[in-house]
Amino acid sequence: MEKHTLIINSEDEGKRLDVLLNQKMPELSRTQAKRLIEDGAVLVNNETAKANYRLSVGDWVVCSVPQPVPLEVEAEDIPLTIVYEDRDLLVVDKPQGMVVHPANGNYRGTLVNALLYHCDDLSGINGVLRPGIVHRIDKDTSGLLVVAKNDRAHESLARQIKEHTVKRVYLALVHGDVAEPGGIIDAPIGRDFKDRQKMAVNVKNGKDAVTEYKNLERLGRYTLLECRLKTGRTHQIRVHMSFIKHPVVGDAKYGPKKAHFDLSGQALHAATLGFEHPRNEEWLEFSSGLPQVFSEVLRSLGSKSPFAKEEGGLA
Repeated sequence: MEKHTLIINSEDEGKRLDVLLNQKMPELSRTQAKRLIEDGAVLVNNETAKANYRLSVGDWVVCSVPQPVPLEVEAEDIPLTIVYEDRDLLVVDKPQGMVVHPANGNYRGTLVNALLYHCDDLSGINGVLRPGIVHRIDKDTSGLLVVAKNDRAHESLARQIKEHTVKRVYLALVHGDVAEPGGIIDAPIGRDFKDRQKMAVNVKNGKDAVTEYKNLERLGRYTLLECRLKTGRTHQIRVHMSFIKHPVVGDAKYGPKKAHFDLSGQALHAATLGFEHPRNEEWLEFSSGLPQVFSEVLRSLGSKSPFAKEEGGLA
């Protein structure tokens, strides 16, 4: 444990506690400073304080920084489909069935294991089990996600996600004939009161969740939708589609338990990802074709959509 002591003078009076730590200890990002404050590792006049505490002349700040924890996640030589890469970030096309980061029961074979083998410069903001991970997509959802290589990139991308400026477009095959051309689902999402392993529309304790959808093709008892995330709640599209009685095909958690089309997961694909580059502020946008199994299902339903072409959707 390394301790840093700061005595506030008139120059730093009125600054937020997290801002001061970031300025005086450049090795700490602002996010890391906030985490130390939340963990009680920062004392102001021998008492814990909040990140937004405004400092006064004479305040005595003691910050205890723990020694770096050795990375315990093992790098694995797992093939990755990398759509884009530079010194700040990667955009990866994740296959269906791959867990994004290690957790209970899944410490091997994850995207993080593969990333650690591919490169050794991932941001550390999310800790040793989730290096570089800015956002996630479910294990049985395929498609695009961005990975940060340094804390600066991570903070910029996380801010864009929080401010809802990241473009995230999904393709979803859902149960039922959706007659309307599209719509907006504005329904808060939180833990399911009856099953803590699930999420649900939860008006009392849920967080704001907005999904915009567009009807791409009606296929008898099924419909192909384009879904745009305006927020990023856990299982958001799956929960919202179930809420309007059109659950995603293959989603046994929120839809019919019976398997459909021999799918091993839901027919949900993160097809488009767009964001502002954290270094040069250039807008970047990427697209991913449908996995072959998803395209085959569409063809079996007689789809005329370009997403059903033999190569597995649009490139």
